[in-house]
Amino acid sequence: MEFVVLLRGINVGGIRIRMADLRTALGAAGYTDVRTMLASGNVRLTATTTDPAEVRADVEGVLRSSFGYDAWVVVVTVDQLTEVVENYPWQTDESVRHPYVVFSTDGASTAELAALGNSLDATVERCALGPHHVLYWEVVKGDTLGSVLGKASARPSYKSTTTTRNLRTLRKILA
Repeated sequence: MEFVVLLRGINVGGIRIRMADLRTALGAAGYTDVRTMLASGNVRLTATTTDPAEVRADVEGVLRSSFGYDAWVVVVTVDQLTEVVENYPWQTDESVRHPYVVFSTDGASTAELAALGNSLDATVERCALGPHHVLYWEVVKGDTLGSVLGKASARPSYKSTTTTRNLRTLRKILA
């Protein structure tokens, strides 16, 4: 089955992994058709299992043993990612606003972040829950890190369960 693996915190904050080395390590672990997109930890691969949780645990182990990286990853099937992208709720003017998707391993984290929705200034940002434990988030360019959701999602309590991607990146992964 074909999966997308989204690594959190790769090639930022001192954690450097070359994409060629990542492809090699995952290939040696038995994955096939391993492709990386950008240098920010986006991997598309094929596994013999159909269980995303199994792929997650295995990939985290490979990253730990191969790179000494205490990894946190989110794993979705290509079909799930397609559904997430197709259901993005807003027609975003990307020259003015960033369209993001926050992925979660358990759904509780994105539900907590979504609860902040009522306190958001809609002229700056908005959010909505989506399928497969995702939170859709749109924010004015230049305000991402200083926004309510930007600050909340950066809390240490979300580090092991969430990762965020721009909608453009997700479309590239699916292309």
